[in-house]
Amino acid sequence: MYQPPMAKESIDKLAKSLAEAVPEGLKNVRDDLEKNFRSVLQTGLDKLDLVTREEFEVQQAVLAKTRAKLEALEMRLAGMEQGTGAGKTRRKTAKKAAKEKAKKNC
Repeated sequence: MYQPPMAKESIDKLAKSLAEAVPEGLKNVRDDLEKNFRSVLQTGLDKLDLVTREEFEVQQAVLAKTRAKLEALEMRLAGMEQGTGAGKTRRKTAKKAAKEKAKKNC
C-alpha cells in the first residue's frame, strides 16, 4: 500500500518518542525497542487500509459530480411529471373506466 512521505516521518518520530519514554533501567535496549515500535506502528497503519489525501479528494469530486447529476435528473423528472399530469391522472382515469365497464357488465 502506498504510504505518503509524511506518514513514514510521523511513524519514525512517534517510535523515537516512545523509545525515549522508556525508563532509565531499559535505556540499553532503546534501539531495539525503537525498531520494534516502528514495525508495530507500520503494521497497524497497513491494516487500516488508508487512502492518500489525493485519492480521497478525487473520490470526493466524483461524488459531488454524481450528486449534481442526480439532482438534475430529479428536477428533470419532476418537470416531466408536471407536464404530463404526473401520471396519477392517467391511473384515476383508468380506474374509473374499469369501474364503469364493470357496472355495464353486471
